[in-house]
Order: sequence, then C-alpha cells, then structure tokens
Amino acid sequence: MIIKKADDKTKRLALLAELKKSAALDAQQKDWLDEELTRVRRGMEGERDAAFYIDSYLKDSPNKAVIHDLRLEVDGEVAQIDHLFFNRLLHFVLIETKCFNGNVVINEHGEFSVTYANGRTFGIPSPIEQSKRHERVLSKLVDSLGISGRLGVKPSFHHVVLLHPKAIIQRPDKRSFDTRNVIKADALPAWHSHWAENVLGIAETLTGLLSIRSSDTVKEWAEQLVKRHRPNDPLNMPEFMAPKPAPDERMKKRLVCVTCGAKIPYNVGLFCWNNERRFGGFQYCREHQHTL
Repeated sequence: MIIKKADDKTKRLALLAELKKSAALDAQQKDWLDEELTRVRRGMEGERDAAFYIDSYLKDSPNKAVIHDLRLEVDGEVAQIDHLFFNRLLHFVLIETKCFNGNVVINEHGEFSVTYANGRTFGIPSPIEQSKRHERVLSKLVDSLGISGRLGVKPSFHHVVLLHPKAIIQRPDKRSFDTRNVIKADALPAWHSHWAENVLGIAETLTGLLSIRSSDTVKEWAEQLVKRHRPNDPLNMPEFMAPKPAPDERMKKRLVCVTCGAKIPYNVGLFCWNNERRFGGFQYCREHQHTL
C-alpha cells in the first residue's frame, strides 16, 4: 500500500530557472545554479523511475507500507530518505536512488565512483553509508513513536541502492565487499524475494512471526511517520545566492573596481565600458572581471 508519494519539486525547478535569467549573477552563483538544476532534475528522474518499479511491485500488498520522499528532523539531525517500505514483521527497508549518466564502479573497500563516456572518473559519497546515516534518524523516531513488535522486539533496518535499469555496475569480489544490495531498479522484485528467503534467515523470521503486527497497525504507523515529514523549502538558497546590492550609479564614471575599490588602468576600464552587457557599465579590476 502506498502511503505517501514524492513531493512536487516543480516549484524549485521553476525558481532555479528564473534565477538563471538574472544578469546580476556572479560566476559562483551561475555555477551553483547550473549544478543545482542538474542535481534536482536528475534526482527527480531517479526517484520517479524508482517509484515506478517500487509501486508496481508493492502497491497491491496490504502487508507492506510504502513511503516516498520522507524528510525527517530529529534532535537536530536530518534524514532525506528517497523511499521506504516496511512490513508486518517490522523489517524497514531504506532505499537510496541514484541516477548517473555513467558507469558505477565499486571497489573492494566499498568506495563508489562514476566513470563517464569521456573517460573521466569522479568519486562519489557512498550511498550505502548515506542510507545508514538516515537509519540513525529514522530509528530514533521509530523508537519515540513506540513502533515495535508485540513482544517488544525492535524493528530491523536494511539498505538498498537502486540504480537505473540501464546502468552498468562494476563490482568487486563479493568476498572483499558485498554489493548484493546495490541493484538495478527493475531487479527489485527478484532482490526482495532472495532477501526474504535467504538473507533474513530462519531465526529472524521466527522472531518476527512471534511479534507480527496487523496490516491496519502497519498502515497507522506509516501514517504517523508521514506526519513527521518536514519538506524542504523550495525557496531555500545558500547565503551566497542572496542578491548583491546594486553599485552606486556614480561609480560608472570612475576608474575604480566596484567590487574591491582598487583603481584600475584606463584600458581595463575601457574593456568594461565596451562590454556593458556583461558589466552593466561599471568597472572591475582583472581579478573581479572573472567573477562575472
């Protein structure tokens, strides 16, 4: 059963796109906007694709509650969980989705990197460790809400990384680092079946059966978690994105950099005057020209 769908992020995209039109942006602000737009778009794409496979598999299951895009704030810590589902045995599965335009490489130390078509490779934070940090926040909330089995058995937490179905994953030897929970999104049903039958183990399953909860209780607890959802403010921006005060119009007639106040040679000022669209008719020293 689907308890919560992903938040609408179109307002965030619209704001970022509108900000890009501003002629007052410096180089840092432009770079940040480009990166943030890419991040939000890829995040939305990855979460949408993952939700399709998760919902197709679990939406008709009365014994499993599915929550998409859950953001929690507990004791000053924040967890942004892409997808979460749990069952009557209180097995919580946290799913981290990643949408890369390259091949994912995982080495024997559990370190992740992405290699793109141009041959460039970039290290990325481990999505497994990221999900485990989210677990700490979720666990605190689950405990405070009194979510537990009939015999007081504590919930268990498990982590999955979902990649695009067309992703190429280069894995290390499983004896050095186990990557069986890093899967392609379309493999979720097969992974879940194998996990339930082989990974949990007979002892844990029997313990869960002794403290199993009803479907109505699972739904009630999932709704309580959703009530603690604290969505991101779509208007929130880093401090350096705040609009800078407009320079004094009188500065246009002076050979002085409006950023640092240093005097500049006539040829540098002439360059700025001749590029009014870029500099707005103001003068900048060579160093600060590069920030615009």
